[in-house]
Amino acid sequence: MDTITPSYLTRAEFWLCLTTLIYFLMNGAQLFETLVFVPKWTTSPPDNFKLLLDGQGLSLKLFWTVFHSLHEVTFILAIIFCWKIDTVRNELLILFVVHFAVRIWTLSYFAPNIIDFQKIAENSTLAKNLIHRTSLWQTLNYIRVAIFIAISIGLVPLCIKLFNLRQ
Repeated sequence: MDTITPSYLTRAEFWLCLTTLIYFLMNGAQLFETLVFVPKWTTSPPDNFKLLLDGQGLSLKLFWTVFHSLHEVTFILAIIFCWKIDTVRNELLILFVVHFAVRIWTLSYFAPNIIDFQKIAENSTLAKNLIHRTSLWQTLNYIRVAIFIAISIGLVPLCIKLFNLRQ
Protein backbone atom coordinates (compact mmCIF):
# COMPACT_ATOMS: atom_id res chain seq x y z
CA MET A 1 0.00 0.00 0.00
CA ASP A 2 2.96 2.32 0.58
CA THR A 3 3.69 2.40 -3.20
CA ILE A 4 0.41 4.19 -3.85
CA THR A 5 1.19 7.86 -4.28
CA PRO A 6 -1.38 10.65 -4.08
CA SER A 7 -1.09 11.18 -7.85
CA TYR A 8 -1.65 7.45 -8.46
CA LEU A 9 -4.71 7.58 -6.25
CA THR A 10 -6.00 10.67 -8.08
CA ARG A 11 -5.72 8.90 -11.45
CA ALA A 12 -7.42 5.79 -10.04
CA GLU A 13 -10.25 7.91 -8.63
CA PHE A 14 -10.65 9.81 -11.89
CA TRP A 15 -10.89 6.75 -14.14
CA LEU A 16 -13.11 4.75 -11.80
CA CYS A 17 -15.47 7.68 -11.26
CA LEU A 18 -15.53 8.42 -15.00
CA THR A 19 -16.39 4.84 -15.91
CA THR A 20 -19.06 4.82 -13.18
CA LEU A 21 -20.56 8.05 -14.52
CA ILE A 22 -20.55 6.76 -18.10
CA TYR A 23 -22.10 3.48 -16.93
CA PHE A 24 -24.94 5.37 -15.22
CA LEU A 25 -25.46 7.49 -18.36
CA MET A 26 -25.55 4.30 -20.41
CA ASN A 27 -28.11 2.88 -17.96
CA GLY A 28 -30.27 5.96 -18.47
CA ALA A 29 -30.20 5.44 -22.23
CA GLN A 30 -30.92 1.72 -21.77
CA LEU A 31 -33.84 2.44 -19.46
CA PHE A 32 -35.29 4.95 -21.93
CA GLU A 33 -34.88 2.49 -24.78
CA THR A 34 -36.32 -0.40 -22.72
CA LEU A 35 -39.31 1.48 -21.32
CA VAL A 36 -40.16 3.75 -24.27
CA PHE A 37 -38.70 2.54 -27.54
CA VAL A 38 -38.74 -1.28 -27.22
CA PRO A 39 -42.49 -1.47 -26.40
CA LYS A 40 -43.21 0.55 -29.56
CA TRP A 41 -41.42 -1.77 -31.97
CA THR A 42 -42.33 -5.04 -30.22
CA THR A 43 -46.07 -4.40 -30.49
CA SER A 44 -47.69 -5.47 -33.76
CA PRO A 45 -44.72 -7.18 -35.39
CA PRO A 46 -43.67 -6.78 -38.18
CA ASP A 47 -45.56 -3.52 -38.78
CA ASN A 48 -43.63 -1.54 -36.17
CA PHE A 49 -40.24 -2.99 -37.16
CA LYS A 50 -39.84 -0.02 -39.48
CA LEU A 51 -38.87 1.93 -36.35
CA LEU A 52 -35.66 -0.12 -36.34
CA LEU A 53 -34.60 0.93 -39.83
CA ASP A 54 -31.99 3.63 -40.29
CA GLY A 55 -33.53 6.62 -41.97
CA GLN A 56 -37.07 5.58 -41.03
CA GLY A 57 -36.72 5.22 -37.31
CA LEU A 58 -34.08 5.76 -34.69
CA SER A 59 -30.50 4.86 -35.62
CA LEU A 60 -29.36 3.14 -32.48
CA LYS A 61 -26.49 1.16 -33.98
CA LEU A 62 -24.07 4.10 -34.14
CA PHE A 63 -25.18 5.43 -30.75
CA TRP A 64 -24.63 2.12 -28.92
CA THR A 65 -21.40 1.33 -30.77
CA VAL A 66 -19.87 4.66 -29.71
CA PHE A 67 -21.31 4.57 -26.18
CA HIS A 68 -20.20 1.00 -25.43
CA SER A 69 -16.77 1.53 -26.98
CA LEU A 70 -16.20 4.67 -24.92
CA HIS A 71 -17.38 2.95 -21.78
CA GLU A 72 -15.26 -0.13 -22.28
CA VAL A 73 -12.15 1.97 -22.84
CA THR A 74 -12.79 3.87 -19.59
CA PHE A 75 -13.57 0.61 -17.76
CA ILE A 76 -10.25 -0.90 -18.87
CA LEU A 77 -8.42 2.30 -17.92
CA ALA A 78 -10.08 2.17 -14.50
CA ILE A 79 -8.76 -1.37 -14.06
CA ILE A 80 -5.27 -0.32 -15.15
CA PHE A 81 -5.18 2.70 -12.85
CA CYS A 82 -6.62 0.78 -9.89
CA TRP A 83 -4.29 -2.18 -10.36
CA LYS A 84 -2.13 -1.54 -7.28
CA ILE A 85 -5.17 -1.33 -5.01
CA ASP A 86 -5.94 -5.01 -4.46
CA THR A 87 -9.45 -4.83 -3.02
CA VAL A 88 -10.65 -2.37 -5.64
CA ARG A 89 -8.86 -4.15 -8.49
CA ASN A 90 -10.26 -7.58 -7.60
CA GLU A 91 -13.84 -6.37 -7.31
CA LEU A 92 -13.44 -4.29 -10.46
CA LEU A 93 -12.22 -7.36 -12.34
CA ILE A 94 -15.25 -9.35 -11.18
CA LEU A 95 -17.59 -6.58 -12.37
CA PHE A 96 -15.74 -6.40 -15.66
CA VAL A 97 -16.05 -10.16 -16.21
CA VAL A 98 -19.81 -9.94 -15.61
CA HIS A 99 -20.01 -6.87 -17.86
CA PHE A 100 -18.03 -8.65 -20.58
CA ALA A 101 -20.27 -11.73 -20.34
CA VAL A 102 -23.37 -9.56 -20.83
CA ARG A 103 -21.66 -7.82 -23.79
CA ILE A 104 -20.99 -11.23 -25.36
CA TRP A 105 -24.65 -12.11 -24.79
CA THR A 106 -25.62 -8.79 -26.40
CA LEU A 107 -23.47 -9.41 -29.46
CA SER A 108 -24.49 -13.05 -29.83
CA TYR A 109 -28.23 -12.76 -29.16
CA PHE A 110 -29.63 -9.22 -29.06
CA ALA A 111 -27.74 -7.67 -31.98
CA PRO A 112 -28.35 -10.54 -34.45
CA ASN A 113 -32.05 -10.53 -33.59
CA ILE A 114 -32.31 -6.78 -34.13
CA ILE A 115 -30.63 -7.25 -37.51
CA ASP A 116 -33.17 -9.98 -38.33
CA PHE A 117 -36.03 -7.73 -37.25
CA GLN A 118 -34.66 -4.99 -39.52
CA LYS A 119 -34.55 -7.46 -42.43
CA ILE A 120 -38.15 -8.41 -41.69
CA ALA A 121 -39.10 -4.71 -41.75
CA GLU A 122 -37.74 -4.54 -45.30
CA ASN A 123 -39.22 -7.89 -46.37
CA SER A 124 -42.09 -9.21 -44.26
CA THR A 125 -42.01 -12.62 -46.00
CA LEU A 126 -39.06 -13.46 -43.72
CA ALA A 127 -41.33 -13.24 -40.67
CA LYS A 128 -41.56 -16.38 -38.52
CA ASN A 129 -42.68 -16.71 -34.88
CA LEU A 130 -42.52 -12.94 -34.45
CA ILE A 131 -44.74 -12.62 -31.41
CA HIS A 132 -42.71 -15.23 -29.54
CA ARG A 133 -39.36 -13.84 -30.74
CA THR A 134 -40.14 -10.23 -29.87
CA SER A 135 -41.64 -11.18 -26.52
CA LEU A 136 -38.58 -13.28 -25.64
CA TRP A 137 -36.23 -10.51 -26.82
CA GLN A 138 -38.10 -7.96 -24.69
CA THR A 139 -38.12 -10.19 -21.58
CA LEU A 140 -34.43 -11.05 -21.87
CA ASN A 141 -33.66 -7.38 -22.43
CA TYR A 142 -35.20 -6.58 -19.02
CA ILE A 143 -32.77 -9.07 -17.48
CA ARG A 144 -29.84 -7.67 -19.43
CA VAL A 145 -30.59 -4.08 -18.42
CA ALA A 146 -31.04 -5.13 -14.78
CA ILE A 147 -27.61 -6.78 -14.83
CA PHE A 148 -26.03 -3.65 -16.33
CA ILE A 149 -27.68 -1.54 -13.63
CA ALA A 150 -26.44 -3.92 -10.93
CA ILE A 151 -22.90 -3.65 -12.29
CA SER A 152 -23.03 0.15 -12.22
CA ILE A 153 -24.38 0.11 -8.67
CA GLY A 154 -21.52 -2.25 -7.80
CA LEU A 155 -19.03 0.40 -8.98
CA VAL A 156 -20.24 2.93 -6.39
CA PRO A 157 -18.77 1.18 -3.31
CA LEU A 158 -15.47 0.90 -5.16
CA CYS A 159 -15.42 4.66 -5.69
CA ILE A 160 -16.12 5.11 -1.99
CA LYS A 161 -13.27 2.71 -1.10
CA LEU A 162 -10.89 4.73 -3.24
CA PHE A 163 -11.92 8.02 -1.65
CA ASN A 164 -11.57 6.49 1.83
CA LEU A 165 -7.96 5.56 1.08
CA ARG A 166 -7.03 9.25 1.35
CA GLN A 167 -7.90 9.27 5.04
